[in-house]
Amino acid sequence: MGRAHEVRAASMAKTAAAKSKLNNKWSRIIYMAAKSGVPDPDLNQTLKKEIEKAKKEQASADVIKRAIEKAKGANQESYTELVLEGFGPGNSMVVVECLTDNHNRTQTAVKVALMKTGGKIAGSGAVTYMFDHLAVFSYENGQSEEEVLETLLMADCDVTDIENEDGIITIYAPNNEYAKIRDALQEAMPDIDLTVDTIAWMPKNYVKLESEKEIEQFNRMLEMLEDDDDVQEVYHNVEGLN
Repeated sequence: MGRAHEVRAASMAKTAAAKSKLNNKWSRIIYMAAKSGVPDPDLNQTLKKEIEKAKKEQASADVIKRAIEKAKGANQESYTELVLEGFGPGNSMVVVECLTDNHNRTQTAVKVALMKTGGKIAGSGAVTYMFDHLAVFSYENGQSEEEVLETLLMADCDVTDIENEDGIITIYAPNNEYAKIRDALQEAMPDIDLTVDTIAWMPKNYVKLESEKEIEQFNRMLEMLEDDDDVQEVYHNVEGLN
């Protein structure tokens, strides 16, 4: 059928895999949120917030519904959060957030991905001390940094930094301030559309990979990690890469 057909088929397969990964991610997160309290978003604010995020990332309505229904049953499936740290090619560092029902399986998979691409797994705290664990929010608004800060201070929120770039407000705060800041923003601006709404590991300093080999290895490492269903997010300190 020719090269064009092969390219389209490969693209469709990649899109399907990405969608499957997305749905699997939110299925686990929503299941955990539902199990942590009442499996009803009207009565469980944590579940409500996670459903809002899932919809924003275009997780399917069916996946959300099945995860909640699953949490209502007697299913004893149990997922726990696991944060793994590692050194990648060059002077790169990675923090890998996982949601898993088998720590040994997940740790082995992450370790293999690092080793196969010139890196290695690190002990707890060996990498995260070079990152800040922050609540991060972004939205488009005509406010100044001072106006946003005043709104948050009035709600007794602790803020690390506020940026305003081309009308996009970005708020950084200690991770334990996440819920308080989110509630304060939604109360002050009921129609707010948060384009970023997360708790993330932000590197204190960035590095640049010097060789094509290092760049290739690093990208391959990211692919291997992101292909693992247990991996939820991968954070790194490499400049110029998302």
